[in-house]
Amino acid sequence: MSNSSLKVLLVYYSLYGHVYRMIQAAAEGVRQVEGVEAVIRRVPETLPLEVLEKMGAVQAQKEQEIVPVCSLEELSGAHGVIFGTPTRFGNMCGQMRQFLDSTGKLWQKGALVGKVGSVITSSNTQHGGQESTILSFHITLLHHGMVIAGLPYTFSAQMISKEVTGCSPYGASTIAGEDGRRMPSENELAGARFQGRYVAELTAKLWG
Repeated sequence: MSNSSLKVLLVYYSLYGHVYRMIQAAAEGVRQVEGVEAVIRRVPETLPLEVLEKMGAVQAQKEQEIVPVCSLEELSGAHGVIFGTPTRFGNMCGQMRQFLDSTGKLWQKGALVGKVGSVITSSNTQHGGQESTILSFHITLLHHGMVIAGLPYTFSAQMISKEVTGCSPYGASTIAGEDGRRMPSENELAGARFQGRYVAELTAKLWG
């Protein structure tokens, strides 16, 4: 298989746009690897419009309408997948869980075995469950037989202490702030780009 046919799928859910921005940065990183295509897809929304309106999330959702909803066929056809999910009580959000729960037929076929899997997340606070969200997400990826990729310490900016920042060896992350107004910092976006490139490089080595 030549690198020209390699695809990294970036599948995410983002209520207010934080994870969406991180996924866009990760896609930039994927595209830094020659011959690897980055494709961004979102999972279906499960909340009704009236709930989104009460949560003040309608505008962010409209901005993401240009992103197609991911199909199981696209998931099966990718060689690497970067998942993006906000944190919900230390776990992935319900929208992502519901999407993954629909992948039983892919599991039966072993359709994701040997493919690279990686996770990006967001939480409101510094200790809002970013690491537990990524690690618990890995359980599903391992059941699918995927090869887990995190964010290596060669991205040394995850160790800085001069500013509040997300990112850990488990994966890139961002902090939305108590009121949700803080958007990903340049350091957090850099972590996502690094992770995207890293996943693309591993994908090329495994499938190229």
